[in-house]
Amino acid sequence: MVSQGSTFGISDQGIVNHDAVHWNLGPEALYEETVRRGLGTVTHGGALTVETGKFTGRSPNDKFIVEGGASQDSIWWGAVNKGTSEEVFDNLHRQMLAYYQNRDLFVQDLHAGSAADYRLNVRVVSDSPWHSLFARNMFLRPNQDELANFRPEFTILHAPTFQAVPERDGTNSEVFIMVNFEKRLILIGGTRYAGEIKKSIFSILNYLLPERGVLPMHCSANIGEAGDTAIFFGLSGTGKTTLSADGSRKLIGDDEHGWSDQGVFNFEGGCYAKVINLSPEMEPEIFATTRRFGTVLENVVFDPVTRIPNFDDNSLAENTRASYPIDFIPNIEESGMGGQPENIVMLTADAFGVLPPISELTPEQAMYHFLSGYTARVAGTERGVTEPQATFSTCFGAPFMPRHPSVYAKMLGEKMARTGAKCWLVNTGWSGGAYGTGKRMSIHHTRAMVRAALDGRLASIAKVKDENFGLNIPEMCPDVPKEVLLPKTTWNDATAYDQTARDLRGRFEQNFKQFESHVTEDVKKAGIYAA
Repeated sequence: MVSQGSTFGISDQGIVNHDAVHWNLGPEALYEETVRRGLGTVTHGGALTVETGKFTGRSPNDKFIVEGGASQDSIWWGAVNKGTSEEVFDNLHRQMLAYYQNRDLFVQDLHAGSAADYRLNVRVVSDSPWHSLFARNMFLRPNQDELANFRPEFTILHAPTFQAVPERDGTNSEVFIMVNFEKRLILIGGTRYAGEIKKSIFSILNYLLPERGVLPMHCSANIGEAGDTAIFFGLSGTGKTTLSADGSRKLIGDDEHGWSDQGVFNFEGGCYAKVINLSPEMEPEIFATTRRFGTVLENVVFDPVTRIPNFDDNSLAENTRASYPIDFIPNIEESGMGGQPENIVMLTADAFGVLPPISELTPEQAMYHFLSGYTARVAGTERGVTEPQATFSTCFGAPFMPRHPSVYAKMLGEKMARTGAKCWLVNTGWSGGAYGTGKRMSIHHTRAMVRAALDGRLASIAKVKDENFGLNIPEMCPDVPKEVLLPKTTWNDATAYDQTARDLRGRFEQNFKQFESHVTEDVKKAGIYAA
């Protein structure tokens, strides 16, 4: 089964002596190939359920960027962007090309970016059919005329079961994600976790787009009935997908966007939602996708007789996922684009339980919290994380930001000043105490607060100044009990609250020292409030 592909063949990328190449197969054929190879099971309703084995989340310590070339001085080198040599890259590249020989390969030619002016042509080559379906779900699918003349600008060579040998190959483990900006090539091996594919392209766009005046963002976005655009920053598990998939607003996208002079545009053509504890009552739009042909379910346990998925079972992973085309969500913006955002929501899952559930930020506070990127790493999103841990991930996406964070923060400040967008900090984490003592914030209350912020009802409500962080907390919010809005009143022990809040404020101040030389005094002081 060999399908027609681009005139720019994979031999141009060094791949020879393969068994067969399957070009741009649709879900029907990729289902067949997956099931025939014993790599997945069709479950109740039609979703394809797969397991990723040992690695059920991203492997940030195994990602490298090749040093040298034009990108050398533009990369924010360090713990996030680790360098490797051209020699190490070339050696693994040769091994992958040898591994591909006499194997079936699945190729998807795709676009990243709904806005044609900023679109990137991406090719994904894999020996795994379900990963090919994942890529097809997650990116934009060109039409037949576009495919005939398709020429990739970046190519991913993906081999999930090919493992590196650290002592020989210069890697940290058997897993490797290696980016070569000069050769416009990405190598991924040793992990079956599909999220590495989409995040690699996100990192590429995060490097390329700022030079063109576009702010790349780890955010979801939607449009209200009045045509107003809102964006939701946040790390995995903080609620980007859940809160943006609101039936009263059109979804632009759930994870990755650009903000240009023309407005906001989605990078992707699909969604990659966390589905642990998913229910039709709490998240009906997302739940419905798990019963559809074309959806890929990662590490979701199902009944072997009825094949009905059990989303409450975390025995395979806490980080269970659903990948599906965005048009599986009923209320979407088909163009994948919106206007200039009127509201910016920064989502944080506060594991200490001291940040208010919603507060309005000044422009300086917005830049401060954008650079801080405070949240809790959610169990399962990264290897080794088994419970929420307080962390700071600058720009709400540090693992995907090749440039210095100040580049992105400066762009955010400039775009906010130009458009007059309001910014809200929303805590989807804990209330009434820290993790282990308090309770997770009610999704019903969070939805009510976000809706009130986006439709303008919170703008005119009086605000009270938080005594620890200087945040402007609404005194009331429709459909939310007043006592929920002030975090201190939800704690049984006010002294414990004060001590925990001071501790968290100290963590903010310590973390922000790395950015102080890159921002104005007003931004520097925005997170240090003295009553």
